[in-house]
Amino acid sequence: MKHKKILNDIKILLLFTLYMYALFKIILFKFGSIHMRFLWQQLKLSIGSPDYISRQFHKGNLIPFNEISRTIHDLSSHGLINLIGNFVIFIPFGILLGLMLRNGKISYIGVFTLSLGLSLILESAQALFSIGSFDVDDLILNSSGGLTGFIIFKFSTRFVAANHRTSSI
Repeated sequence: MKHKKILNDIKILLLFTLYMYALFKIILFKFGSIHMRFLWQQLKLSIGSPDYISRQFHKGNLIPFNEISRTIHDLSSHGLINLIGNFVIFIPFGILLGLMLRNGKISYIGVFTLSLGLSLILESAQALFSIGSFDVDDLILNSSGGLTGFIIFKFSTRFVAANHRTSSI
C-alpha cells in the first residue's frame, strides 16, 4: 500500500513538472521555441538600464479590470480567447496543488497566494525579457483560475468520498 502511494506521488509530481514546463512555454514563449541567447541579450539590456525595465512595466496594463472590461465591451474572438485562456490555464495549477498537498495543509488563501505569486513571476518575466507585456488583469485571471482549480479539486474529493461511503453501505 505504501509503495502504491509513493508511485502515485511520483506520477503527480511528474504531471506537475510537465504542466509547469507547458505553462512557462505558453505564457513566456507563446508556443514558440526557447532561445536562451535571445533571453540572455534581453536580460542584459534590462539589467543595464533600470529605465528600460520601468518603461516595459508601464507599457503594460497596471489598472485592475481595465483590460477585462475593455475585452468584454469590445468583444472579439482574440480578446475572448485571451480572457478565458488566462483563467483556464491556471485551473490545473490549483488541481495539482490540491493533489500534491491533499493532506489538507493548504488553504484556499494559500492556493490563491501561490497562484498570484506564480502569475506575478510570469508577468514580470515577460516585461523583464521584453517578450510580452505586464498585465495586472492577467494576475487576477490567473489567480482566479488557480483558486477555481482548487475548488474543483475539493468538491471532487468530497464527491468521491461521499460516493465511496454510500457504496460501501
